[in-house]
Amino acid sequence: MNKTYRSIFVSDVHLGTKDCQADKLNNFLKHNTCDTLYLVGDIIDAWKIQQNKWRWKQSHTNVVRRVLGHAKRGTKVIFIAGNHDEFLRPMIPYGFSFGLIEIHNQTEHIGADGKHYLVVHGDLFDGITRLAPWIAFLGDKAYDFVLALNNKFNWIRRRMGFGYFSLSRYLKYKVKKAVDFVFKFEENLANYCKKRGFDGVICGHIHHAEIKEINGVTYMNDGDWVESCTALVEHWDGRWEIIAWTREKDNVDTDNIGSSYKRLKRRAGASGTDVSGSSLMRTKSTNNDLLVKV
Repeated sequence: MNKTYRSIFVSDVHLGTKDCQADKLNNFLKHNTCDTLYLVGDIIDAWKIQQNKWRWKQSHTNVVRRVLGHAKRGTKVIFIAGNHDEFLRPMIPYGFSFGLIEIHNQTEHIGADGKHYLVVHGDLFDGITRLAPWIAFLGDKAYDFVLALNNKFNWIRRRMGFGYFSLSRYLKYKVKKAVDFVFKFEENLANYCKKRGFDGVICGHIHHAEIKEINGVTYMNDGDWVESCTALVEHWDGRWEIIAWTREKDNVDTDNIGSSYKRLKRRAGASGTDVSGSSLMRTKSTNNDLLVKV
């Protein structure tokens, strides 16, 4: 079933890397359309070109074609440059664009709720990226190693009958907690928006989807398409929602969420939340819903 939203935000796709889950993103964009599509940075991974680790697949080309197809049919597509595709930034002052696709360092989104949101990738507010780029480079290399380890780890778990567990996401989140303590990425963004008069911020960069309030500012991160495969969507009535997409192909029955679904259902049951439907799971929170489509 296709759905149309007022706006969709995706980031950190990392096209050109072997871990990019382009098939899922292509399927998501096939079944979800919008008036405005925001590509919030790190869509193309130019760092891998510099490292001679460019891995471009047909599925990556399919994503580009899908986005261009949306633009051709009238969707407004806005590309926000990130640190992995920062090669675009020097061209932005000259009005450079990919055909119908606008390119910016940051932009403003006026929501259906009338609020003003800053849309920015977020790397300029990351103390590590801004103050010590060489640490960010080492972190990227370490992330590649952890992703490779994650694949082997989950192969062993499957052989033992256990469900999928993102070791890389777990380790990264633990490191993120330590990094946030020093560099305060989220607080930096929120404080910047507050000073500039924005009601909220929409970003990516740290690969952790979330909707929350920080010092009176709405902070929304749309996640990534390497591990979590999440997008931020805006409904026509002004509601915001994070969608996690699990389907790669339409002709394959993927109604096999197994232990992940059981754990979610147990948690939902304990909290009084209703979880139902074979193709749609929804857990409600104060600020957003989480959808997992299979």
